[in-house]
Amino acid sequence: MSDDASPSVLREAREAVVEHAPELARLTPGRTGNLSVRDGDRFAVTPTGVAYDAFDTGDVPVVDLDGERVAGRMKPSSEVPMHRHIYRGYGSDAIVHTHSPWATSMAVLHEELPPIHYMIVTVGKRVPVAEYAPYGTEELAANVVAAMEEANATASFIENHGLVVTADDIETALEHTTHVEDLSRLYLQSSAVGEPTELPEAELDTAIEQFEGYGQGD
Repeated sequence: MSDDASPSVLREAREAVVEHAPELARLTPGRTGNLSVRDGDRFAVTPTGVAYDAFDTGDVPVVDLDGERVAGRMKPSSEVPMHRHIYRGYGSDAIVHTHSPWATSMAVLHEELPPIHYMIVTVGKRVPVAEYAPYGTEELAANVVAAMEEANATASFIENHGLVVTADDIETALEHTTHVEDLSRLYLQSSAVGEPTELPEAELDTAIEQFEGYGQGD
């Protein structure tokens, strides 16, 4: 492993980790979450066991897609295998993993999130549940990717564990993590008083088309 802590190694990705890591504090208890930003065949990831605002760019670990730490003063998150497998399977550029309360409630119930609201299409037509395995293991990483691929989704609950979301950039990954958390709350609250109604497939397809032209782009 290189001892190179210079910010020149994946500078932008490491700066993005430093900038956005404090946002995990509103999503997950203690130091239980992690996030990463990929650039090519390497990614910058939050260090393990460190407060989200207690490290700088040179501290941020850089890991290659084989799991080798190539830069950074601090040790990387224990969930590097999960990040690595998702990047290999999806080719996305950012991952957020949380133990946020409503999403984790879904995970504890082993219950997928159905399409009760059109905002679910930001991550797919449903959010699946990946089979449990000990955290930080290759088995867990494989389970998460399998669940996401089977559901054609970019998010997954993990049995008795939490939530993981991947996207093209870290801002979007954090935004979609918040969407899944909010929809999990909505689902569980509505389930307490009745049977939530799911949107039909055609309406989900329409929402996907609408989102493709959403925003200020041409």
